[in-house]
Amino acid sequence: MLLRILGIVLLVQILGLPTQAQVVKKKVMVMEIRAEIDPRMGRYVKLALQHAEETKADYIIIDMDTFGGALNDTKEIVDQLMALKVPVWVFINSDAASAGALISIACDSIYMAPGATIGAATVVDGSGVAAPDKYQSYMRSIMRSTAEENGRDPRIAEGMVDENVVIDSLKQAGKVITFTTSEAIENGYCEAKVETIEEILKRNQVQDYEIETFRLGAIEKIIAFFLNPFISGLLILVIIGGIYFELQTPGVGFPLFAAIVALVFYLVPYYLNGLAAYWEILALFIGVLLIIAELFFIPGFGIAGISGIALTVVSLVLIMLNNDFFNFEFVPLGDIIMATFATVGGLTGGILLLFFGGARLTKTKAFQRIALTDTQDVSKGYTVNNLQKDLQGKQGTAQTVLRPSGKVLIDGEIYDAFTRGDFIEKGEPIEVIGTEGVTLRVKKV
Repeated sequence: MLLRILGIVLLVQILGLPTQAQVVKKKVMVMEIRAEIDPRMGRYVKLALQHAEETKADYIIIDMDTFGGALNDTKEIVDQLMALKVPVWVFINSDAASAGALISIACDSIYMAPGATIGAATVVDGSGVAAPDKYQSYMRSIMRSTAEENGRDPRIAEGMVDENVVIDSLKQAGKVITFTTSEAIENGYCEAKVETIEEILKRNQVQDYEIETFRLGAIEKIIAFFLNPFISGLLILVIIGGIYFELQTPGVGFPLFAAIVALVFYLVPYYLNGLAAYWEILALFIGVLLIIAELFFIPGFGIAGISGIALTVVSLVLIMLNNDFFNFEFVPLGDIIMATFATVGGLTGGILLLFFGGARLTKTKAFQRIALTDTQDVSKGYTVNNLQKDLQGKQGTAQTVLRPSGKVLIDGEIYDAFTRGDFIEKGEPIEVIGTEGVTLRVKKV
């Protein structure tokens, strides 16, 4: 008997037949849609489906509980689900409203927990009011086509959007369809009532499986962290403060490095999540360049400076919002308020830091280690070569543009000079009104 068993085992090994220990388990990947459908959820779904493809998952189950969200992000999720070749099942453990209903209809099978609901897919704007008919019409067409593709009644899907659709014995005018679990089963919008994901697998006779719930990696969690409006406000503060302190202590490098790092942490998360568009990022850089031009190249403070500040502030707010080129129809009012407060708060905090914290920062030991703060006093042996000639009252011409410093020509010799804030063009007459070291203080004649 023992020899017979050993012979069978040997034959199995030779022929390469699978033993019980060698049976490959089915891979089931679960992704959770338990929040508003927005660019962040769209990115989560995209990464989850990429992971399912890389790990060769045999089944994908969506753990659903959402009241909806942005239509454009929902459409992208639906397109990705419809293109999949592996079975996709959805488990509605509580609610699948609006965008959640559309995503559920895009799945191959729908399962609902006791007390769950599906439907109410009318498109609303940021304040919760029904959007114009052009959006409702687009949503109706998507719901119909998606339902038809998966063998469900398209009229019912349309009735979840349009309150004017009438379906005999099911729906009257003036209301949109929202099914309970039993109603969804009765009308072909739910395969069965279940309480767990394991029950779904059992009903589909899936055995020897392993379940993996997709979670965001460490990098994605860091990106999500920097999407917090409060953190965005702090990053804006660092950007403003870093640029200011670099201008005050040119050549140090650290403040500018901090500003660049903060700018990267501000822009990259919003860009990866589909919030920051190319034109918004471009507008931000143009605004900053206009401010720099006003400070260093254009005299006074005028159109360039005001335009730069306005463009910078507006672009910082827009980068945080899911708007469609200034179309805020579907952007919640709360998001607009939060983005505005974060931007204004960060800028205000940066300005306050410059006025009240700038002087204190230069006295800290950390700052003195990276910047030259020593004073070259005469008592320590330092001297300066003053002008040998008394040029008080002398007149000449501006050798270069003075704004307010530059060079002047007096009696055939060139001197460094500065004004009291006046702007003097090259070639205009000047008069010396004082000296400071080797530099002349002049005024326009």
